[in-house]
Parts: sequence; structure tokens; C-alpha cells
Amino acid sequence: MIYLDYAANTPADPEILRFFCEKEASLIGNGNAAHRAGRETAALLEETAANAAELLGCAPGEILFTSGATEGNNLALKGMTADVLGGQIILSPLEHASVREPAEYLKKRGFTVAYLSLNRDGTVDLDHLAELLKRETALVAVAAVDSELGVVQPVAEIAALVKERSEARFHVDATQAAGKVPLAPERIDTMTFSAHKIYGLNGSGMLYRNRRAALSPLFHGGHGAFRAGTPTAALNAAFVMALNKAQTERESRFKEVKEKNAALRAALSRYDKVSLNSPDSAVPHILNLGVEGVRGTVMRQALDGEGVCVSVRSACGSDGEPSAAVTALGGSRREALSSWRISLSHLTGEEEIASFAAAFDRCYRRLTAKA
Repeated sequence: MIYLDYAANTPADPEILRFFCEKEASLIGNGNAAHRAGRETAALLEETAANAAELLGCAPGEILFTSGATEGNNLALKGMTADVLGGQIILSPLEHASVREPAEYLKKRGFTVAYLSLNRDGTVDLDHLAELLKRETALVAVAAVDSELGVVQPVAEIAALVKERSEARFHVDATQAAGKVPLAPERIDTMTFSAHKIYGLNGSGMLYRNRRAALSPLFHGGHGAFRAGTPTAALNAAFVMALNKAQTERESRFKEVKEKNAALRAALSRYDKVSLNSPDSAVPHILNLGVEGVRGTVMRQALDGEGVCVSVRSACGSDGEPSAAVTALGGSRREALSSWRISLSHLTGEEEIASFAAAFDRCYRRLTAKA
């Protein structure tokens, strides 16, 4: 099997998995319990929050551990608007479903949702953002790196504009950005992360919340002002270990992936009917492309038959629908339907790239002959 779908899920780092198993086996107490076993678990929770805060440059009280980015995005969008009676929400058209759908849900509570225009490279049109920002703007949400094209947004510039022109809260989905680009929470109200994108364990994540941002919980019952329930100490600690490793090795991993991306782009550019949808400025980990006349779902199925794993859209997106991301960058409906995604890792070997190239060539020739 040739795995080229790292934007959907990454394999758990063996070191992190061992760490989790050791902690999970040794800590038997509920972190909310007042006895010795509970205090031992609570101590790890406190240490983990402090370590996460040090990585982000914030206070431990601004760290909330979650089950992943979907919960974090829902908590951020619904939690920061719970006490707001209507208003405007502004989104990038490249947002993940876990941001778009909560925003659409909030429309039922009287909010309006406006989508930003994009520049040719997929970055947010700052002039359009300035036009959209109003007194009644309650929330702006922009993914630092989108999951379909790998577009890197100028988060610091967006944050500055939002804070200078409005009193809106600013949310950043950093799920695909962690371990790929530098991250800092300056002038950001909430930011989400997920462990399974950075070689951690599925079912864990983190939400940064600026202490000045009011947040209502999604869950009630049990301890925790913002997230009720029994804290998962070992899982949280494993997440922070994965985040630390991703940030420490970010530059070396990025360099490796960039070389593989360049080799792929060069090989794919030789085909007349191939179009590369990811801009040159995208993170090298994600390469979105299409083959003229061949639906992305058909190409994915053909490659799957060759033992190659790639995705059409985000793994959380609706299969068979045209890519909203490709459309937002000016692609036609036909181009959006033909798009699919390769996502790379520092773990991807040169032999895997060569095997993919051979498999793609076979699929390309067979499918374009029918088109």
C-alpha cells in the first residue's frame, strides 16, 4: 500500500503511543477525585496544560483539551456567540465543514454569514474583509492552512485588521497548520488543533482560548467551566508531546516534504490533461490536482485499485460534490469535480513517490482514453 493521505490522518508516532500506554496504565484515578490517585492524575493534567501553554506562549488557563478539531471548532463558534443576539459571521470559503456547518447552524439563531473573496493564490482579500467588517460583526473565522489546497493564510494581518476595524472575535482553525507553519496566538481569540494530524492519537485535540474571550460550554455536568466530563490525562499529555515534536522538527520535516512535492509537481506537469490546483505558495504537504475529463472520485477509485491511497476533498467532505475550494479559486464546476488531493509526509519515501508515479501513469492512460 502507498499511503498519500496524511492530511486526513497520520500514523501514531511509536514513541508517543508508548508514552500514552505507560501513562494510561499507571494513572488509575479520576483527575477530579480528592484522593491520592486523583491528585496524581490532576498533577499530570496541570503539567500538561503548562507544557502546552509554553509551546504556544500563553497562560495554562487558556488551554482547553478536546476530542479534536471538530469539537474545538464547534465550541469556539457556538461558545463565543451564545450570548450574542444575532450579528454577522465572516468566513473564508476554504473553511472545513466543522467550521462552515456550525456557522450555518447559527444562521437559525439570527446570524448572517458572509464569505470572503480570495486572491488568485487563495489568500483572503484583505480589502474585501475590510469592507465586510461592521459594527455588528460578531465573529471572523479563517483556517491558517486549508485541507484541500494547502493555502497558507496571512493570519497575523487578518487578526490585525479584525481587531482594528471591529470588536469581533477571531477564530483560527490550525488543524492543518500545526507542524507545518509557525503559529502564535497573538490577537487571536480561539485556535483549534487535532492530534491525529501531527502523528498523535485519534480522539484528542486542543482549543486555545484567549482569557478575554467569553465562552459558553457545549456540554454541561461534571467539573470544568468550559468542558464538562472526566479529563483524559494520558491522552492530553500524548497530544502535547505530539505538538512539541511537530514544532521542534517542523523545519526539517518541511524541507523533506518540499523536495518530494517538487518532484511530484515536475512529474505530473508532463501530462497534458493534468492541472495543478494548489498554488505554488501552498504548504508542500498538500497537492491538489485534476485530470481533464476524469472525475476525482473515478481517479481515486482507480488509484485505490493500484494500492494508492489519496482523497477527494477533505475526508469529512461529501463525496461526489464539486470542490468548494477549487471553485473559490476560480475553477469551473468541471474542474472542481475532477479535483483530488495528494498529501505528503516526511515519512513518505522516494520509492513510494516512484511507485505512485507508475500507478498514476497507468490510470491516467486508461481513463483519459475513455474520456
